[in-house]
Amino acid sequence: MAQLWGGRFTKDTDQLVYNFNASISFDQKFYKQDIEGSIAHVTMLGRQGILTGEEMNEIIRTLKEIRADVDAGKLPITEEYEDIHSFVEANLIDRLGDTGKKLHTGRSRNDQVALDMRLYTRQEVLDTDALLKNLLKELLVIMEENTETIMPGFTHLQKAQPVTLAHHVGAYFEMFKRDRGRLHDIYERMNYCPLGAGALAGTTYPLDRELTAELLGFYGPTLNSMDSVSDRDYLIEFLSALATVMMHLSRFCEEIIIWNSNEYQFVEIDDAYSTGSSIMPQKKNPDIAELVRGKTGRVYGALNAILTTMKGLPLAYNKDMQEDKELTFDAIDTVKGCLALFCGMISTMKFNRKIMKKSANNGFTNATDAADYLVNHGVPFRDAHGIVGRIVLYCIEKDMAIDDMSLEELKAISPVFEEDIYDAISMETCVNKRLTIGAPGKEAMERVIALEKDYLENN
Repeated sequence: MAQLWGGRFTKDTDQLVYNFNASISFDQKFYKQDIEGSIAHVTMLGRQGILTGEEMNEIIRTLKEIRADVDAGKLPITEEYEDIHSFVEANLIDRLGDTGKKLHTGRSRNDQVALDMRLYTRQEVLDTDALLKNLLKELLVIMEENTETIMPGFTHLQKAQPVTLAHHVGAYFEMFKRDRGRLHDIYERMNYCPLGAGALAGTTYPLDRELTAELLGFYGPTLNSMDSVSDRDYLIEFLSALATVMMHLSRFCEEIIIWNSNEYQFVEIDDAYSTGSSIMPQKKNPDIAELVRGKTGRVYGALNAILTTMKGLPLAYNKDMQEDKELTFDAIDTVKGCLALFCGMISTMKFNRKIMKKSANNGFTNATDAADYLVNHGVPFRDAHGIVGRIVLYCIEKDMAIDDMSLEELKAISPVFEEDIYDAISMETCVNKRLTIGAPGKEAMERVIALEKDYLENN
């Protein structure tokens, strides 16, 4: 058992207790961050005269060698060590002797692990943001190519009004754009350095916390040592943001699953992102979309777990906080995998434009425009609403669309109708006369697409 403590103890830790307490099986994930933080710490100790220049250089050189050996597979991280900190320090001492024992001067495992987790999470925030940006680029391609692809818009999963595929996909563009905004906000709040907080009350050594913060790319040091070692707000915020990303992915996947069904046939998912049935040869299943939808609950679980873990903890550090790592690592890996797969799925997906338009036609999505036509010809809206309701009922009985009715049939229900009704309720008119910003009309969508392009170029 390689531990960083023990002088006060008169007998060894029970093996089961040691195994239960150890974190090396999962915190080895941030060995690079641990070494990076140690190099910054030792650099500061050297500049402050707490270590000699020679000691500083020897420790930094050896830490870099350890990192290179782990990277190359020459130095395996094994479970004989309690955690990643003891692994790094023990190997440093093996190679440097007493000089290696000076690494931990002015530092506690509490501020060390707080730093490692913050460094790791900060990079994952950036990596997740990059994946979201790639997804937005794919969505923008779909939007640009489909400003005239008419489809039904839905409320309550009932056909409501005609929109375009560009407009529908644009709704998800806005969702994922907000997700990127949340990640940016998290980065801004979390980018402060806890190193130098010690166990909870700082240290008597003359540390330069501003220097270590600068060396590690932080905006500055954290301002309260107790909060520094016990803060996991940034993880809660990050997991909340990841849960929201998954919620958005899941909603989109649900629609793709519906659109992929035989009843809709709006899309055809590429073979590379589908699977078959072991018994039914005709099946082509949207498994990737279903798995993304399913894994959403997994990320929700991570958020709920850390909220529950933190809710009753007194200041400052408590061992409960070790539970932040596994669930966070799993949630991050899950979201990044889902984003990459989802992006690939939609970039290869084919849209059945004729079927989409036919579905909009057959769903009375132009009924509101028929009512607006009557209003524009002097009929009170409530009366117009009733008239069009009777028209829809007539069409249902005759198994036809409003557009298919003859002028005589329309006039039999309301004499206000004239020949221009057909242009007024065509799908193209219904969509393109909606020109306010945010609406599905072609001109409005082109304005929005230009704004989204500018956003991606500058963010």
